[in-house]
Amino acid sequence: MNYNLAVIKGDGIGPEVVSVAMDVLDKIGEKYGHTFHYDQILMGGCSIDACGVPLTDEAVSAAKKSDAVLLGSIGGNTSTSPWYQLPPDKRPEAGLLKIRKELGLFANLRPALLYPELKSACPLKEEIADRGFDMMIMRELTGGLYFGERGTSEENGMRCAYDTLTYTEEEIRRIAIRGFDIAMKRRKKVTSVDKANVLDSSRLWRAVVNEVAENYPEVTVEHMLVDNCAMQLVKDPAQFDVILTENMFGDILSDEASMVTGSIGMLASASLNETKFGMYEPSGGSAPDIAGQDKANPIATVLSAAMLLRFSLDLDVEADAIEKAIKQVLADGYRTCDIMSEGNTLVGTKEMGQLIMERI
Repeated sequence: MNYNLAVIKGDGIGPEVVSVAMDVLDKIGEKYGHTFHYDQILMGGCSIDACGVPLTDEAVSAAKKSDAVLLGSIGGNTSTSPWYQLPPDKRPEAGLLKIRKELGLFANLRPALLYPELKSACPLKEEIADRGFDMMIMRELTGGLYFGERGTSEENGMRCAYDTLTYTEEEIRRIAIRGFDIAMKRRKKVTSVDKANVLDSSRLWRAVVNEVAENYPEVTVEHMLVDNCAMQLVKDPAQFDVILTENMFGDILSDEASMVTGSIGMLASASLNETKFGMYEPSGGSAPDIAGQDKANPIATVLSAAMLLRFSLDLDVEADAIEKAIKQVLADGYRTCDIMSEGNTLVGTKEMGQLIMERI
């Protein structure tokens, strides 16, 4: 089979880790009889440098014509990069918000899995890490505070700013349905996270989630306030299966969940629209401080490529092959610097990719 993928290598370590993921995809193609055609487009700081904007309309058009998008992290050092001297709508992250909106990517899937081989890298107490955890955070991606009306003004010599958090019941319903569907394929538990004791938007969120839950009698549903969820993620992460939440809460909680696994460099993510189309990216940032040094962990990006195969191309066997290869590399004791521990073998970005390909 032939597949057309839009590739956005991004900034910082993005080009390094995405190149590894492309090599792994080509290895999969070689073994299973597929050909992946890559249309490389710009987004983020590299697009600002080349085109003057973080995302061009031409890049969006190319992404829409593809079967899926593979994305590296974007952005740079917010305190030193000239990109962050620009107005907010011209900065690298504005490109990310735009492409999510243009592609209708409302459902963000962020798995957080503690590999047994990496328990020593988990920052939690040993007895917590020993229980392990495997959760999926479902984050609504195109509504809420990040997309609401906002503004900054000056009144009577005093600067003030506002951001508006708005959700419609349909926006909530569609992400809830996606979350319950995924829970049905996992351990059949949904934890819906909100701030219903304070926010009207959260009270609507909770009401709609309860309505959706009526269609999934096999799924256990609980509601949890976001501040409690943040505490529970470090106290007892094993309790969670699917965490369902809105945009800003999901942004924060997914990063917290990723770090309790030991390294954000281990965690993939997928952003899906109403169809099988999706954009796949590592959960971590662009790490400009180690860019070009062959130190970055490519596993999150390679796992994102596996999610692309599974969710957008229906290539489950091929996705399984990548995930099994990564588990074998870890079992064999190979580590990049972010997950290195005594008794293991330190490797760089490129070598880690080669080791994964050898085990496919």
